[in-house]
Amino acid sequence: MPAILYLHGFNSSPQSHKTRLMRDWLSRFRPDVRFITPDIACNAARVAGVIREALDAYPDAGIVGSSLGGYYATWASATFGRKAVLINPAIRPYERFHAYLGEQQNFHTGEKYLLTTEMVAELQPLEAGALAHPERLWVLLQSGDETLDYRDALTRYSASPMLVEEGGNHAFDTFESHIPAVVHFLTH
Repeated sequence: MPAILYLHGFNSSPQSHKTRLMRDWLSRFRPDVRFITPDIACNAARVAGVIREALDAYPDAGIVGSSLGGYYATWASATFGRKAVLINPAIRPYERFHAYLGEQQNFHTGEKYLLTTEMVAELQPLEAGALAHPERLWVLLQSGDETLDYRDALTRYSASPMLVEEGGNHAFDTFESHIPAVVHFLTH
């Protein structure tokens, strides 16, 4: 059975809008595809273990990563040799997240936690470095991303297939229309 591992972004959850859209689409049009959506907190060491466990259990799984999940998906693709779709992916979050140190709150669950310097430092070992197989990554960007500068991803993934839409936002507001192509990319 084919599978897709969906990695949500910072302060998000498996209840995010894109996750729900993808889950609903798969249940209607591709019920043969297992959809795995772990709840990943901003704890990179734990996240790496969750990804490893999911990909060991589903050796044919492709990966979707949104924002910080895109950073994790890049690492997972390089480490496990899987295809991944990156949606407005975070670039070098270990450099940016110092601005967010302190109390954080999950957008969906309301859970509060403390983002520490140690947690930010745990992100750096998951930097994938030079991309040996950029063709395994399909990058979806919107130039109107208010959270991340999409040009950073343009540079980072310049050798990968890419879709860049003018306007939009960090949530990638046209994601639903791209789900069939995302699933096709990951399962073929």
